[in-house]
Amino acid sequence: MESSPSNVSHQTLYLNGFGSLLHYRPLLFAPLCLVFVYSLVANSALILVITKQHTLHAPMYILILAISALGIAVPVMFVPRTLVSFLSNINLISREECLVQMFCIHYCACFQSTILLGMAIDRYVAICLPLRYNDYINVTHSLIFNAVFVIRNTVVIIVMVGLIIPLKFCKSNTMYHCFCEHTSVVSLACGNVSRNYIAGIVAFCIPTTDCIFVVYSYVLIFMAILKSPSGDSRQKAIDTCSTHIVVICVAYLSAMTAFIGYRVNAVPPDFRVFISLMYLLVPGCFNPVIYGYRTKEIRVHLLKCFTCNKIDL
Repeated sequence: MESSPSNVSHQTLYLNGFGSLLHYRPLLFAPLCLVFVYSLVANSALILVITKQHTLHAPMYILILAISALGIAVPVMFVPRTLVSFLSNINLISREECLVQMFCIHYCACFQSTILLGMAIDRYVAICLPLRYNDYINVTHSLIFNAVFVIRNTVVIIVMVGLIIPLKFCKSNTMYHCFCEHTSVVSLACGNVSRNYIAGIVAFCIPTTDCIFVVYSYVLIFMAILKSPSGDSRQKAIDTCSTHIVVICVAYLSAMTAFIGYRVNAVPPDFRVFISLMYLLVPGCFNPVIYGYRTKEIRVHLLKCFTCNKIDL
């Protein structure tokens, strides 16, 4: 697409993800569609089991339900449009729709990190302070936790997206991406965009800060586990924590790879698009498998669901 004079701003943007594979883009439809359908079905099954089984209405399982909901919400925000573009080459998106999509995707990404932090806190209290669990993990403290992090995530993402609104997109209206990612959109703008890049870094500090506290929590947890006497309870604690650590590694490694990929010029554009898609899709695909297989309580009810075609209430 052609650039515009500095006093003219494009009102529509062109999503040109995998642009160098133009003639092969239709071949990408099938694998992306399979991943999309799998993510919807697998996460929906997990949500259904946790919702229907009253024995799973505990804080940890509610957090698993929440992260499964994100596993559905995030792909829905951009995959259908991407699938259509692969088949029909309809890649235009309005400026307003792009900003809404950006807000939703980055907002959900922040909450994925917040949920992982909540899981780490829950496991820390359950293993390191078991006698005080009901004192710390209760409705009041949960509401305070949710309020603080909802405000934090909302303010940061609103500021990040809001700073883009006054920008003029006069350089070009072509993004080498499948969705409206912050860095890609800002790179199209004219004028001074230093505030926008700073806002993007601040937004990335949310999962980074959460990750530091998550790692610290699990260090304390494993120190407590190693000091405890061996037995079934110790093994169960190890199994539970190792499950969460796998999920955390998948989420944060995907995020870090995507972040670095957009700041290393030597990375090919198509590979940047690929790692960004993996950052958004991989956690939602892996979480149902990890929690469904590794968490005994969920696994038992899932097996009942598939073998009996109903959930034993």
